[in-house]
Amino acid sequence: MAHVNEHYLKLAAGYLFPEIGRRVSSYAEAQPDADLIRLGIGDVTEPLAPALVAALRAACDEMGSAEGFRGYGPENGYDFLVDAIREHDYRERCVEIAADEIFVSDGSKQDSGNIQEILAPECRIAVTDPVYPVYVDTNVMAGRAGAPDDEGRYGGILYLPATEANGFFPDPPAQGAADVVYLCSPNNPTGSVASATALGRWVEWALASDALVVFDAAYAAFIQDPALPRSIYEIPGAERCAVEMRSFSKRAGFTGLRCAYTVIPKAVTGATSSGERIPLARLWNRRHATKFNAVPYPIQRAAEAVFSPEGRKQTREQVAFYMENARLLREGLGAAGFRVFGGEHAPYIWLEVPERGSSWAFFDRLLEGAQVVGTPGAGFGPAGEGYFRLSAFNSRARVEDAIHRITTNFG
Repeated sequence: MAHVNEHYLKLAAGYLFPEIGRRVSSYAEAQPDADLIRLGIGDVTEPLAPALVAALRAACDEMGSAEGFRGYGPENGYDFLVDAIREHDYRERCVEIAADEIFVSDGSKQDSGNIQEILAPECRIAVTDPVYPVYVDTNVMAGRAGAPDDEGRYGGILYLPATEANGFFPDPPAQGAADVVYLCSPNNPTGSVASATALGRWVEWALASDALVVFDAAYAAFIQDPALPRSIYEIPGAERCAVEMRSFSKRAGFTGLRCAYTVIPKAVTGATSSGERIPLARLWNRRHATKFNAVPYPIQRAAEAVFSPEGRKQTREQVAFYMENARLLREGLGAAGFRVFGGEHAPYIWLEVPERGSSWAFFDRLLEGAQVVGTPGAGFGPAGEGYFRLSAFNSRARVEDAIHRITTNFG
């Protein structure tokens, strides 16, 4: 008999974004003439930058010739992309990363969910709350959590509330309270960004606790202040305790192409039951080679083009476009009396629900009253209740229309 993995049965409801899709589809079927503005799921809307399209076409032309055809690529990425990442994402920030410490993949979502596979089942997990759901759900699936309580917190997972009082970026817990912590900066969903001082406290804690920091920097390109860290490796000591994930999805519109990478310095180790220290890069490399057959060559060429002079200019202009949308949302809703956070270094607005009411009820009210789709804060964790996430990923006209609709109906 094929027995199921019963840890999946602990998962509360459906994954957040499919549930939003279900509610929106149900509304659209009942109201076929509805003009919905979607500011919910964080999917880009601007077309690929011309430099990236040109690189894709050229690579496809190569693949159509006997001389240029390529089959399976190197699992960890072609040298041309790895070298570009090292030079532009790290060396320009005075960080040195070795080529064999970079693992090119098809998405940070996958990597942040899969990293737990190389960790022992008994590892104690800590997350900020609210949190990107993948961090929690994949550890529940792996058996590192008990059943959820009435508020949705899973037993065995340490939740660290990210609140207005701490700038939506909590301090570390007591030394030794967790073995693995997931951090995201700029943060999804709250839009907050960690300072070097804040990250420094986490690195100090991880080194003192012999813990691992899984650092999600998928939105690093949206940081507007050059003094703020874009990589955790800008913090001394992080190369001994942190894994970092970066993505081309939002910085370059790759949500439909899929390309990202994970950095695991060779100095980051974990312990066996006998106390032997094992480099995590070795385990991740083994997993990567076993379960993954590399990002397609044309897509890696397009990712390389992100770092070209034309590509950098064009993708930065797209980031600036989305950040202007975020500014309009933040200032427009703020002027209407809403309490808003984020939107300064991330493409997300974290909106306080009027009177701190139910975020799912506000979702329904916004959908039915303004035909605007957002994301309920409760879907990101118990501390997200009373808040609501709006995405800046849409056209300028649609964002301006959304502001008008929301402020007219709820301002």
